[in-house]
Amino acid sequence: MSSVPPAETAYDAMRLRQWARGRARSAGLERRDLLRLVAAASVAGPLTAVAASPARAAEPAQSLPGVVKPLPAEYFTLRGTNAETKFAALRSTGMLTPADRFFVRNHTATPVLDAAAWKLTVWGDGLTGGPVDFSYDALRALPSVSRTAFVECAGNGRSFYASQQGQAVTGTAWTLGAIGTARWRGVRLGEVLRRAGIGRHAVDVLPRGLDAEVVTDGVNLGRVRRPLPVAKALDDVLLAYEMNGEPLPPDHGFPVRLIVPSWVGIANIKWVGDIEVAAGPLLTPWNTGLYRLFGPQFPEGGSDPLTRQTLKSAFELAPGATFAVNGPVRLTGRSWSGGAPVRSVEVSTDGGARWRRARLHDVPRAGGWVRWSVDWVPGTAGPAVLLARATDRSGRTQPDVAVHNTQGYLFDAVVRHPVTVV
Repeated sequence: MSSVPPAETAYDAMRLRQWARGRARSAGLERRDLLRLVAAASVAGPLTAVAASPARAAEPAQSLPGVVKPLPAEYFTLRGTNAETKFAALRSTGMLTPADRFFVRNHTATPVLDAAAWKLTVWGDGLTGGPVDFSYDALRALPSVSRTAFVECAGNGRSFYASQQGQAVTGTAWTLGAIGTARWRGVRLGEVLRRAGIGRHAVDVLPRGLDAEVVTDGVNLGRVRRPLPVAKALDDVLLAYEMNGEPLPPDHGFPVRLIVPSWVGIANIKWVGDIEVAAGPLLTPWNTGLYRLFGPQFPEGGSDPLTRQTLKSAFELAPGATFAVNGPVRLTGRSWSGGAPVRSVEVSTDGGARWRRARLHDVPRAGGWVRWSVDWVPGTAGPAVLLARATDRSGRTQPDVAVHNTQGYLFDAVVRHPVTVV
């Protein structure tokens, strides 16, 4: 049984109907441009190439224009405007991903903002009054809460559609490192909305980032923004200003970002500058042409907008790692699910012929991952394939094959991890 609240599913279906019938308002983009975006999204194409060449990736120091923090090669693979965490770099860490190893997903470039000059404006016809501003100090003075949660790009695992399933998809060629878990501290978005005077007639809540406007195929999509249903906005969403006990680093949303537990990464808007509270449904590129599923297995015109993340597992191990024959090895990894806490993890060291239950090292919790391990003594020299698959408390288990969609979102199949025994 799924743990996804029925209200979320009903909201998504309603928005899809309103979009199809032209009854939802486009927030900052002409409808014809949204339609062009949807048409383009329904066609699969080549993955976006990795920005770093093999020679550059092997260097001890890396940098990426538009990213503030260092990106050492032992921690990151550079992909376009983004930096993917190498899972092997997490082996020495605990439950929380250190900020210096947390992946970076940027649509443009990281803005460097001054907290003293920053303000959050809450506005729109879904309020009972006019716009309300919150300074950084005023926001921090409100009652705070902390929550451990992962943030994961919807395209995490995208490259495996091509490499494992032979299927064309568009987008950045992530492996499994477009995820990180942190302890976030901030104020509930619902607290801010109530103080701003959200009305009973409010329908959508639209946070907008302060990064540069996104231009694709000659169309200015505007700043990154994606609406939330009021029920979700008033539930467990945070306006976070701390990450692992420190102020947010610039690349991760300083001074304030959204944390939307268990939802796809695009919902977790960084560098929030304003929030529109609307009395009617809102549409943006990020819930119409982008972050929906297109392909033969989905309705004509696409699926509902993506909300919850899916189920995945990853080894804390470099691809192609080498082990000594008959030498004892402790394999480690992590599993996570947006739908329900992970219940169990199984590992195969022979390409899937036999499976063993892994030992879990964390109490499974919603919105987080669990670390696990299994001991292995490789008895035969040569290539080997490691597999890990998780089952969550809803009863869902990672499948052998992910359902294809043109943009390569929500890959959830068991990932083949090649190694060599010598």
